[in-house]
Amino acid sequence: MRIEYKIRILYNDFNKNNKDEHRKERCKTMKVAVIGAGLMGSGIAQTCAQAGYEVFNIDTYAPAIEKAKNNIDNLFNKKIAKGKMTEEQKAEILGHLTYSSSFEDVKGAALIIEAVPEKIDIKKSVFEQLDKVADPETMIVSNTSGLSISEIAAVTKRPNKVMGVHFFYPAPVMKLVELIRGIATDDDTYEKVREFAVNIKKTVVDAPEYPGFLVNRILVPMQNEAAFMVMEGCKPEDVDTAMKLACNFPMGPLELTDFVGVDTMLATMTGLYNGFHDSKYRPCPLLETMVKAGHLGRKSGQGFYKYE
Repeated sequence: MRIEYKIRILYNDFNKNNKDEHRKERCKTMKVAVIGAGLMGSGIAQTCAQAGYEVFNIDTYAPAIEKAKNNIDNLFNKKIAKGKMTEEQKAEILGHLTYSSSFEDVKGAALIIEAVPEKIDIKKSVFEQLDKVADPETMIVSNTSGLSISEIAAVTKRPNKVMGVHFFYPAPVMKLVELIRGIATDDDTYEKVREFAVNIKKTVVDAPEYPGFLVNRILVPMQNEAAFMVMEGCKPEDVDTAMKLACNFPMGPLELTDFVGVDTMLATMTGLYNGFHDSKYRPCPLLETMVKAGHLGRKSGQGFYKYE
C-alpha cells in the first residue's frame, strides 16, 4: 500500500509538472494586448507577463507609458532589495512586456484586454477601433466594473468574442476576477477566457450582466451608506472603526472609498442607480460635493481623510 501510495504521489507530481510546462509553453506562444497603461491596465499587463504571456501594453498617451515603466521598475527594485525577487526574475518578466502607443500592435494577439476609463462612450470608441485592426479570431474583453458588456459588444462585428473580465485593484495582488458574458458571448470565448484567467493564477466567479455585477453590487451600496452617515454627522474614523471591528474588514468602507477613488465610487454608484432605476441606489450627495471639490481620496491627497 505504501509503495502504491508513493507511486500515486509521484504520478500526480509528474502530471502537475507536465501541465505546468504545457501551460508555460502555451503562454509563450500566446500574445496578449492590454489597452490602457494606467494603474489598472499596467497592473493587468504585469500580471500577464508574470504568468509568462507575451504582453503588449498599449496607450496612446505617452506620459502614461513612461509612468507605467517607472512604476514597475521601482516596484521590482523594492522587491529585489527585500530579497523577494532576483535580478534574473525581473529581467525575465520585463522581457515578456512591451510598451506601445499604436493600436496596430494588437495584430497577432489572441486576447485583447481593454482597461480604459470607466465611461461607456470611451469604451465603445476603443472597441470600434480594436475591432477594425485586430485579427478576426481575436477575443476582446473589457475590464469594466459594471458597464453593459452587450452594449459594448454591439459596436463590433464580433459580439460573440466579447465579454467582461473584471480585475480588482491592484491587479497583481488581488486574487479574484469576475467573468461576465454578454448576450452574444459564445461558449468557446467563455471557456478560453476562463482558462486564461486561471492561467494567470486568478480565482474566477461568474457574475450576471447587471449593473455592478457581483462584488460592486454588494460592496458599493455599503460605501454609499457610510458616506450618508458622515453627511448626517458621524466621524469617518468612527464609521470605519465600527465596521472593521464588528465585521472583521481589513479596511473600513470610507478608507476603501478613498483608496479606490471617491470619483470612481460615485461613478459606480451612479451606474447602479441608472441601471436599476431603484431609489436604494441613490448616490449620496456628499460624494458629489467631494468630487466637485476635487477631494478624490488618496490620489488627490484629500478624501474622507487627509493624506501626505
